[in-house]
Amino acid sequence: MADKTDNSSGKSRTIKVDYMARVEGESGLDITILNDRVEDVKLRIFEPPRFFEGFMRGRKFADAPDITARICGICPVAYQMSSAHAMEQALGVSVGGPLRELRRLIYCGEWIESHVLHVYLLHTPDFLGYQDAMSMAKDYPDVVEKGLRLKKTGNEIVQLLGGREIHPINVKVGGFYKVPTKQELGKLRDKLEPCLDLAREMIEFTSRLDFPDFRQDYEFISLRHKEEYPFNEGRLVSNKGLDFDIAHFDEYIVEEHVPHSTSLHANVRTRGSYLVGPMARYHNCYDKLSDDARALATAAGLGKTCDNPFQSIVVRAVETYRAVEEAIRIIDAYEMPGQPSVDIEPRAGVGYGCTEAPRGILYHRYELDDEGLIKDAVIVPPTSQNQGRMEADLRSFVAGNLGLTNDDLQWKCEQAVRNYDPCISCSCHFLKVKIDRDGEIYENRP
Repeated sequence: MADKTDNSSGKSRTIKVDYMARVEGESGLDITILNDRVEDVKLRIFEPPRFFEGFMRGRKFADAPDITARICGICPVAYQMSSAHAMEQALGVSVGGPLRELRRLIYCGEWIESHVLHVYLLHTPDFLGYQDAMSMAKDYPDVVEKGLRLKKTGNEIVQLLGGREIHPINVKVGGFYKVPTKQELGKLRDKLEPCLDLAREMIEFTSRLDFPDFRQDYEFISLRHKEEYPFNEGRLVSNKGLDFDIAHFDEYIVEEHVPHSTSLHANVRTRGSYLVGPMARYHNCYDKLSDDARALATAAGLGKTCDNPFQSIVVRAVETYRAVEEAIRIIDAYEMPGQPSVDIEPRAGVGYGCTEAPRGILYHRYELDDEGLIKDAVIVPPTSQNQGRMEADLRSFVAGNLGLTNDDLQWKCEQAVRNYDPCISCSCHFLKVKIDRDGEIYENRP
C-alpha cells in the first residue's frame, strides 16, 4: 500500500517505490520535489558487485564465452558474441562465411525472444493499465498467446545453435562446437514463416498504444555496419558526430562511480550521457532496415528516428520483424561449413569486441598472455551505459508531470523506467521508488 500526501501542503514530498516488477534486477528510484520543482532523481542500483571481470583473470581464453554467458539469462548470446569477437581479435583470427552467418542467426533468436518478452510480458501491461501480464492475459488472451508463440521460436533458434535456451554451451572462440545441418535449419524455417505475420501484428498492436508526449534530445550511440543492420560488427557512431573503431572505446566513453549505485555510469567524454539500444540502432541504421521493415515502421507512425522513449516498444517490434526476416534469409542461403570452428593458437595480445545486445552495445576488452590466459578483462553492459540517460529522462518526465497524484506519478515513473528494458543484474527483478514532495515522503510497499 502507498502512503497518501496532500500536494497542496507547500512542503516537500518524496516518492519511493520499494519494488517494481517487470524489470530484470533490483534497483531503487528516489525522487525529491520541493516547491513544485524537481530537486533530485536517483536511480539506485543496490545489487552487490558480481566480479565477473575479476574472476576471469587467469582463465583460458576459451573459457570466456561460457563464463560471460552466465552474466545474463535473457541475453547470454550477446555476452558470448562480444567475448568471442574480442578473443579472436587478440588471437589474430577472423570468422567468416557460414560460421559468421550462424552467429547472426543465433543473435536473431536472442533478439526475438528478448524483444517479445519485453513487449508483451513486461511493458505492454503498463500501457493497458494492468499490474502484470497474467492479469492482462485474461482480457487479451490472443495477444499474449501469439507473443508466446513468437518468443518460443526465438528460443528454439538459440537452443539449436547454442545447445540450450538459457546460457548456451555450443558457442566457442572461433565458431561453434557443432554446427546444424540444412535439415535441422529447415525445420526452423517452417516455424519462422508464420512468425513474419506475428511480428507484423506485433508492430501494429504496439502502434495503437497510448504514448505520452515526451520527446527528448538524445545522443544515440550504436554500431553501424556498411551493409547490414548491426548485430556483431561495425564502427561505433552517434547522431552527434562520433564515428570510431571499437578499439578506441575508452578514448570516447568514460565510466564513473556514483555514490548511490553499484553500477557504473557511462558518459561521452566532455559532454555527458547517451542512449544505446533499439532507438539508437533505429536512428543510426534506419537505411539498413529492409524495405518491408521501413514500410511497417512508417505505417506504425515512426519516422526515420524515434526520440520518444515510450515509443521504443514499437521500435522493438520493428526490430523483431527484421530479426525474423534475417533468420529466414540466413537459413535459405545456408551451406554447412567444412568445420565448426577455425583453428586457434594461443598468443599474447589485446582484443576488443562490441556487439548489439537487445538493450544496446555490449563492449568487451581482454588482454592475454603468451599462453592465452586472461590477464585483464573489461565489460561494459548496455544498461550501465543507459543509467545516466535514464536519470536525466526521469528528471524531465517528473518535472512535466508534477500535477499527478503520488500514486499516478509512481505508476508513470515505473513505466518510464521500463521503457529502457533495463537488465540491471548485468550492470535486476524489482525497483524501489521514493518521492519526497515538499517534505512529505511517499513510498510504495511491496
